[in-house]
Amino acid sequence: MKALVIGHRGMLGTDLMAHLADVAIDATGLDLPDIDITDRRATIRAVSEAAPDVVFHLAAWTDVDGAEEHEERALMVNGEGTRNVAIACREAGSALVAVSTDYVFPGTGGPYDEDAATDPLQAYGRTKLAGERLAEMEYPEGTRIARSAWLYGAHGKNFVDTMLMLAIDRDAVDVVADQTGCPTWTKDLCPALVEIASLPPGVYHAAGDGSTTWADFAREIFRIANAGCAVNDTTTEAFNRPAPRPAVSVLEVTREGAPRLRAWEDALADYIGGRS
Repeated sequence: MKALVIGHRGMLGTDLMAHLADVAIDATGLDLPDIDITDRRATIRAVSEAAPDVVFHLAAWTDVDGAEEHEERALMVNGEGTRNVAIACREAGSALVAVSTDYVFPGTGGPYDEDAATDPLQAYGRTKLAGERLAEMEYPEGTRIARSAWLYGAHGKNFVDTMLMLAIDRDAVDVVADQTGCPTWTKDLCPALVEIASLPPGVYHAAGDGSTTWADFAREIFRIANAGCAVNDTTTEAFNRPAPRPAVSVLEVTREGAPRLRAWEDALADYIGGRS
């Protein structure tokens, strides 16, 4: 297998490139400024030149609050950009694995399986859902959508590292307790994405097994790290962020043969253990 990773310098992309090397998959990485997915012709040319068997599309506008103010710009990246990648994959005959998000769901119910009704609350979710739909419209025979959630990893800003930094000089932190989701270590997600590439086209969920709130996630971080920092429960409303967040965005895996990640607590322990 020959792979192309679009967005290879990001938190997930860095781990995916390392994983592909570990399993002896020939991989090329592309990221800004070498590829601009909002430029269709350039994207088609870049994918054609790489001639991959599979494209892992990770590039995205991920600033949730920023998307609320700049939805048209976020849509160009997450929507039209993903469409351009799908068209490029179709013309090159490459399989496509496009990473999406739990924020495509409204969070008023859940857990959500792969066929659950989508209804994003915020611009970020709307633009990512647009990307899902455009990719499947342009290339239904080759597109796999991989939704994940609450990512953290060694190569980018993330909740785990933020909590550990705060614990250095604080006795307590305020963390929202009314949002529930699935913490996912990027290193665990990588092999799942490779598995999904070999599965039939469609929508897949790939996130840490189990669920928790942000507040309880923080408590587990401090427990594992033996950090003397308390967690004070607070609400989403109290933080007053520009973009609304889903209250419950737990992802269920129901597709036959789909990969299942390990318990989020076990992954977190390994991640924190590897930092010391």
